[in-house]
Amino acid sequence: MAQVHPTAVVHSGARLHETVEVGPYSIIGPQVTLGAGTRVGPHVVIEGRTTLGERNRIFQFASVGADPQDLKYAGEDTALVLGDDNQIREFVSLHKGTAGGGGATRVGSGNLFMANCHVAHDCVVGNGCRIGNGSALAGHVTMEDHVIISGLAAVHQFTRLGKHAFISGGAMVTMDIPPYATAQGDRAELVGLNTVGLERSGFSKEQIERVKEAHRILFRSKLTLQEAMVRLRAELAGHPEVDHLIQFIQQSKRGLTR
Repeated sequence: MAQVHPTAVVHSGARLHETVEVGPYSIIGPQVTLGAGTRVGPHVVIEGRTTLGERNRIFQFASVGADPQDLKYAGEDTALVLGDDNQIREFVSLHKGTAGGGGATRVGSGNLFMANCHVAHDCVVGNGCRIGNGSALAGHVTMEDHVIISGLAAVHQFTRLGKHAFISGGAMVTMDIPPYATAQGDRAELVGLNTVGLERSGFSKEQIERVKEAHRILFRSKLTLQEAMVRLRAELAGHPEVDHLIQFIQQSKRGLTR
């Protein structure tokens, strides 16, 4: 049986694995599912149709699964879904999705949401991401795997952040950030390659060199983006790390930060 503090309020309809812990004064709603080993600290609110996988940890005063801050939202049955091994720190807010955005906000596994950060409705967060203190994702943002956002940064609606990208503190991101890049400023601009992040993620020297060459063609040559893409396909296509970069650019709708 789950360990629930006497002052916590857990609805009878909530589904808690027997190894779940719920701290003092926390509130768990009727449509909530908490997986094995999940620990909920004091003064946490988890509501809505919210599902958490295993070994997640939610710290005090976090708000998980609340209604979206979208004036079009009219009470539709939408969801928030998280994977395993996520850390949700103090005063973090994660909102559920909207009917117009696919019906769910989705978070993968192994992510760290630092204090006071916000993930809005219909966002998709991959695996192994870090969102710094006070940073915010507006609605419909996509973070691919292993993206790091430093503190006090903001990301515009519908923007995509490519995997292994690094967003510097205080950045205002309004266009897609390509994979492997470092971006900073208001409005954010590319300032280099996230080489340290690639090394920490186990990229080989050969892979990093290919990514460097791809970025040089795309962002340091005097070619138009269309011309650069033609050259990139001709010279480096066929390597997974480069193919992902090509695909990311092809799918961009907001435009690409260069």
